[in-house]
Amino acid sequence: MAHIIEIENVTKTYGKHRGVAGISLAVEEGDIFAFLGPNGAGKSTTIRSMLGMLQYEGDIRILGMDARTQKTEILKEVGYMPSETCFYPTMKVKDVIRFAADMHKKDCSEEAGRLCEKLQVDTGKKIQELSLGNRKKVSIVCALQHQPKLLILDEPTSGLDPLMQDTFFQLLQEANKKGATCFLSSHVLSEVKKYCRNAAIIKEGKILRVDTVENLSHTNLRLVKTWKDGKEEHFTHDGAMKELLQKLSAMEPDDVLIEEPSLEEIFMQYYD
Repeated sequence: MAHIIEIENVTKTYGKHRGVAGISLAVEEGDIFAFLGPNGAGKSTTIRSMLGMLQYEGDIRILGMDARTQKTEILKEVGYMPSETCFYPTMKVKDVIRFAADMHKKDCSEEAGRLCEKLQVDTGKKIQELSLGNRKKVSIVCALQHQPKLLILDEPTSGLDPLMQDTFFQLLQEANKKGATCFLSSHVLSEVKKYCRNAAIIKEGKILRVDTVENLSHTNLRLVKTWKDGKEEHFTHDGAMKELLQKLSAMEPDDVLIEEPSLEEIFMQYYD
């Protein structure tokens, strides 16, 4: 399977401030790939470097092209959705969407209409009249309407209500089935576990782990709650089940509850 995104030893600093430090990862064609980390971890810096918006050290190849020297060719094949939507406030929604399509020199009116209907976008309003969530929906239409080979989406669901989040991922899955590769940054782990196949975890500008979401979800860690003589105790156990049973036997609790941690709890291990 060909690599659609190849990032090798990329470093970006802002003066004395850290951006990203020597990060490397690869995304295969046809993947829905999650880039995980809290605000300030380096997700947006990485994405802007991928799109040729920032100068950086190291190498980035997108769709087999160099992100530094072939930025124009890359952007023709990419649908980009920034974390914060910025449009001309006095423009009408329909004009913004048409303007974005014209940038790709393509008639996207049919697909744009379908997306607007799915997302319940009012194309007659001006941008300044829209809520954050509705501006986000316009950004989704602009990113998807030209049916790109690669979707790069920075915190795409922030500001969307739960119903629209589900609709967004339906549209993302439709695009993926038609051949689009999807790279999305997120800190919402529930949606990552439900929709994404592979993921990278970034912390303080460094990649901690790249793996399948299934493998990231698997752990020997157990959350244990015991009751004895009316007192409740919580602890975690990261080891063999035999050892845990021996520990519980020595404690002689009246009752016990053993649970697997959620993906959120597993993820937090990387940040503690």
